[in-house]
Amino acid sequence: MASKNKLRHFAENLTFPNMFQPKYEDLKEDFSLKGKWNSEFFKNNNPITLEVGCGKGEYTVGLAQKYPQRNFIGMDIKGARMWRGCKTSNELKMTNVAFVRNYVQMVPQLFAQGEIDELWITFPDPQPKKIKISKRLTSPVFLQRYFQILKPGGIINFKTDNEPLFNYTLDVIKEHNHKLILSVKDLYNYDGLEEVKEIRTYYEKLFSEQGYAINYMQFQLNANAFSK
Repeated sequence: MASKNKLRHFAENLTFPNMFQPKYEDLKEDFSLKGKWNSEFFKNNNPITLEVGCGKGEYTVGLAQKYPQRNFIGMDIKGARMWRGCKTSNELKMTNVAFVRNYVQMVPQLFAQGEIDELWITFPDPQPKKIKISKRLTSPVFLQRYFQILKPGGIINFKTDNEPLFNYTLDVIKEHNHKLILSVKDLYNYDGLEEVKEIRTYYEKLFSEQGYAINYMQFQLNANAFSK
């Protein structure tokens, strides 16, 4: 039954006007919407927020509902998961939401320099093995890629239930002199940040119910860290 649902979701994804699934060949010379997301898709000049590893797209859709004056793009490689968020956004006739099925490392091929105003990383795979450190979505390798698409001073928001990954990210920020704006461990026992608490992903609810504390931070990238 699960495999049949996946096939049905994959087929329906092809019908959604706001779902983009570029193949590797399509990105060899950059994606057709690179640098043109506002002018050719959203048809406005509103700021764009990108969520990488968006899963079911709850954050992308939730933020788009909360901030209709902004545009939102959810990105993940799992098309069957993104189906849920994309279907919801179409059912609600939302015009400020898009989804891209691709690997996060391809963001420089999908978006132009300075095209993204803000970025969210929500509950990524912690990649606990040392051999896979470079695959962590907050590793210097990925921060370099985000730097290529973020506007100067663009904020990165990061939520995770994994404390070692959270601490690793704090170490990366300190080592490369990025600007830490806010760091909160155990978000739901923290007084404030109600706007961050309002939207909870499927995994966030699951981890919370299992007794894991949710950690959250905001930071900005140091341009000098990427000038070497």
